[in-house]
Amino acid sequence: MKKKYTYLLPIIIAFALAMGILIGGKLNFNDSPEKLFTTNSKKDKLNRLIDYIDYEYVDDVNTDSIVDVTVNNILDKLDPHSVYIPKKEMAKISENMKGDFVGIGVNFYMYKDTIAVIRPVKDGPSFSKGIKAGDRILMANNDTLFGQRMPSDVIVDKLKGKEGTSVKLKIYRQQQDSTFSVNVKRGVIPLKSVDAYYMLTSEIGYIKVNRFAESTYKEFKHALTSLLKQGAKKLTLDLRDNPGGYLSIAEQMADEFLKDGKLILFTKNKKGKIEKSFATDEGDFEDKPIYVLINERSASASEIIAGALQDNDLGTIVGRRSFGKGLVQREMELGDGSSVRLTISRYYTPTGRSIQKTYKNGNKDYYNKFTERYHNGELISVDSIKVADSLKFTTPKGKVVYGGGGIIPDIFVSIGSNEEEAIKSFENLGFVSRFVFEHLDEDRGRYVDYNKENFTTSFSVDDILFENFINYSEQSPVIKNLRLQYYEMEDVLKLYIKAALAEQLFDTNTREKIKSKNDKMLQKVIEIDSIDSSSN
Repeated sequence: MKKKYTYLLPIIIAFALAMGILIGGKLNFNDSPEKLFTTNSKKDKLNRLIDYIDYEYVDDVNTDSIVDVTVNNILDKLDPHSVYIPKKEMAKISENMKGDFVGIGVNFYMYKDTIAVIRPVKDGPSFSKGIKAGDRILMANNDTLFGQRMPSDVIVDKLKGKEGTSVKLKIYRQQQDSTFSVNVKRGVIPLKSVDAYYMLTSEIGYIKVNRFAESTYKEFKHALTSLLKQGAKKLTLDLRDNPGGYLSIAEQMADEFLKDGKLILFTKNKKGKIEKSFATDEGDFEDKPIYVLINERSASASEIIAGALQDNDLGTIVGRRSFGKGLVQREMELGDGSSVRLTISRYYTPTGRSIQKTYKNGNKDYYNKFTERYHNGELISVDSIKVADSLKFTTPKGKVVYGGGGIIPDIFVSIGSNEEEAIKSFENLGFVSRFVFEHLDEDRGRYVDYNKENFTTSFSVDDILFENFINYSEQSPVIKNLRLQYYEMEDVLKLYIKAALAEQLFDTNTREKIKSKNDKMLQKVIEIDSIDSSSN
């Protein structure tokens, strides 16, 4: 049983990693797009071939698809992070990096064959019109949305539109067994990149950042200001599972911690041109104690911040070796609504480290490095991390750091047990959230008297709800095959169920605060801070 379970676990974790890093590969780039077209024989050859196929080939061929395949094949020969973005994907990716979109402001599931509202965005268009969690959206204008199992992107397209335009929604409210119509005016809906911020202890503030989008620095600054008002003298910056994003946003955030004139990073292109980025005197948290959390899914912009602080002998990096992405992309339009994000330079930490892992054996090998880390024991013991002496660097205060393949933390925290990591994996894939939604759908009234504070401190998942979760899990072939030891992991599972309830009843901030009670890295931060404080 254990052998089968151990075989499945790295596959599940590797899938989660691949999804995050593949998305991250499309996110890390400079924000100075420029045109890339010149006339030469190489370009003429490709154009002529496409024209021959268009006008002379015996059968009708979609030459657009041929061009897409050609572009992807060319980029595949370069590096794993030079990517082609088709026109149909550009809008979604642009929204994600802009940090907002225009819509009606609801989180939803496709439950059975109907759109079920998980939670309306607070103060958003649907919230202000009285739409509640658990409501079903049956129609948008004259479009029927139930009974068809529409893909999520099709549903989103029907609900989104231009800012200020209205959509007439037909709503079914299960609690009252009633149907009604409401006109909702579309508005700007934020896509939060700061998942949570709160006081971890009386002195340590906590901020979790999920990516580096246009809005991230503003969100981060708001969170930091709030924590400072609450008495934060130290900070934990959680960059775990953060695949990266805009380079300039990472520089702005690093500037908050580093004194004026300190080097944040430098980039070098193929011509040898070096561009350096220095901190200014604008930071609100300069030279104060900071803990940065990273793991094997922390990439690119996350590594820039961790490397800048580590090389300037500031703060403590806690966790496991980061992904290892030290390439910078620039977005270039291809004239038809599509774009290419092309690697145009490498970045280096202040001591001169390149943390880019090798990609000489191709993209498949590149992304399989995580599984290799799992099997060679690196996620269990820091002693299993193999680094060449030639990649050794020294910080101004004499601390030895290494380049090549990611940032190695100052304080190592191992991955959890097989059971713990399996629970995290299917929790991250939304399994616990879906169970909680169905539970709330049947018994939402049980929670009407709770607010965030008394839910966090007083609510406990009882044995009946826990047994219901086990039964629900055993109905899923994927989860059932993992053969989890539910009762051995009862406390952890109940905590995750409570956290998912908190998210759907309140917000992600409350969810993260609850989950912190069983977070090994956060508990390690509290432990080492306590030791440091007593020694001082």
